[in-house]
Amino acid sequence: MSPRLTHALLREWAVEHGFGQRGSVPPDGLLRPRQVHGACVELVGESGWEEPPEADAVVSTLPGRPVGVVTADCVPVLAASRCGSAVAAIHAGWRGLAHGVVRRGLDALRAAAPAGAELRAVMGPHIGPCCYEIDAPVGEALYRRFGTKLSAALRPSRPGHHWLDLGRLVRHEIESAELDPECIGSLPASCTRCDAARFHSYRRDGVRAGRLVHYICAHADGGLARPLDTSCGSS
Repeated sequence: MSPRLTHALLREWAVEHGFGQRGSVPPDGLLRPRQVHGACVELVGESGWEEPPEADAVVSTLPGRPVGVVTADCVPVLAASRCGSAVAAIHAGWRGLAHGVVRRGLDALRAAAPAGAELRAVMGPHIGPCCYEIDAPVGEALYRRFGTKLSAALRPSRPGHHWLDLGRLVRHEIESAELDPECIGSLPASCTRCDAARFHSYRRDGVRAGRLVHYICAHADGGLARPLDTSCGSS
């Protein structure tokens, strides 16, 4: 059994969390949505869920109950408020990014957290710019959201294709949610396609690929949350 990966930014706030590796066992009671590569954000409140909803970002204020997402090359983002009473797990592939899932997830987390609470966000293992080649239609979809900022995340490959730094775009979205740079973290040397010993990868293994499970857990706090917008439109 492989240990889950953690990050100092969330450990410093005593927020229970873990990024999955091959062989990592999901925590008991994990709540995760049916991911559809969209931008829907789902709230887990006191009652939990009767059935997993379709969503690619989860915000929780339910103490002691882990929530999470799965990936096999996409970028997982785990985030929390300073008090730990509100947490978020976000699944970000190119489609979700194009529709604003990271920004929407963090905006929803801020709304669920006590007013004025600082947020921290960490990016987990994902495919690197060494291995993630995209074609022109994908680039065009991302350009509609990122505009000229997209060029900094691209490197030419064969005609009509580019290597994409997916993590760079996710970081840009986190920054756009007004998190301080020192509150944004990532795991080093973690390209899922390159590191077959530790990670599953759809780009490497196709339909046979497994999934990495990433989770985070809120804990009790007396803060009051503001209303949460869980609609599915882009921001």
